[in-house]
Amino acid sequence: MVPPFTGHINPTAAVGAELAARGHEVAWAGHPSVAASLLPPGATLFPTDGILSAEVLHAIAARSQGLRGAEAFRFLWKDVILPLGEAMLPEVARAVKRLSPDVLIVDQQAIAGAVIARQRDLPWATSATTSSELVDSFALFPMFGEWLRDELHAFQHRAKIAPEVVAKGDLRFSEHLVLAFSTRELVGDGPFPAEWLFVGPALQRRPSAGEFPWQWLDPQRRHVLVTLGTVNAASGRHFFEAALTAAAHLEERLQMIVVAPDGMLQPSTANVLILPRVPQLLLLPQIDIVVCHAGHNTVCEALAHGIPLAVAPIRDDQPIIAQQVVDAGAGIRLKYGRVKPDEIIDALTLLFEAPEYRAAAKRIQAAFQASGGSSAAADGLESLASVPIPLAARSR
Repeated sequence: MVPPFTGHINPTAAVGAELAARGHEVAWAGHPSVAASLLPPGATLFPTDGILSAEVLHAIAARSQGLRGAEAFRFLWKDVILPLGEAMLPEVARAVKRLSPDVLIVDQQAIAGAVIARQRDLPWATSATTSSELVDSFALFPMFGEWLRDELHAFQHRAKIAPEVVAKGDLRFSEHLVLAFSTRELVGDGPFPAEWLFVGPALQRRPSAGEFPWQWLDPQRRHVLVTLGTVNAASGRHFFEAALTAAAHLEERLQMIVVAPDGMLQPSTANVLILPRVPQLLLLPQIDIVVCHAGHNTVCEALAHGIPLAVAPIRDDQPIIAQQVVDAGAGIRLKYGRVKPDEIIDALTLLFEAPEYRAAAKRIQAAFQASGGSSAAADGLESLASVPIPLAARSR
């Protein structure tokens, strides 16, 4: 069960491909408008967009632009995740009835799947695709945290889940298995519950993002990738322009690839390449520094290649992830809304010249590799599938 967010679907695509390679039957429930192009060829996808269509979701996303801090968190849950859970509930129930699965894998932001698992007493695993949800992400906003816990309990009560089952805990964390697509080296030492399995990022080559002019890359210069992700790029003009000015000052030292919407920017120097999309996983082996919004996928993909980062968090979980990068010693934090070109120049210069940042990124890269990725996640799910499933649950 996945929400209509690219960063939450990508890890499940890698895990699903691993499970299918082992001979298991795998299916997804999610919005085809987002999920279909991200899943393995021939994947089974049960659509969940009957009520909240792609157009409605785009309109909701547009309303969220400019929100920060507690306001952004509240909007995400009140206006997106909770309504999405209500809308997906009947369609997820139908998908589970048709497939009769042994295990449900439920993204933390696809809470309908967790409700169905508890309704039917099925083994289920949480897919925790962002490391921000592995710590107390609402420590700075305790009143919001209390509100969210009450809302998640109320959601389960409306679904007629017995009080003793509701008491098993937060819908964002399965009592059976939590697949954490990160490592303690990035998240911190915890402590964490015994059922949490840190598997590191689950990466696989994604569908083509178009042609890339590989011959443009100059092997005599360093390479910097600047990206704000798919959601935030449209509002990133000021940040992008500051990055372009920084690139002009460092023209002799680097080439900069900027991922920005068509027509937003014009390169002022020959060492800048502006594209609406890039084959990121293929490009990262050629990159020396990633400048980004601290989105979890981009951060993990950079660190999986041992690349230090300059992170400029914008909203939602990004400030938490940015702080994890800084605390791990693998990057420098920038101010997104008020960044100046000199600050980007200083950050890039320090990341190029101070070896400790790259050493920290390499340490996290080694931890990611040792964690096992999609293979370790599949091992955990196979173990969970061996748990006896009540006959009554199978018959429902």
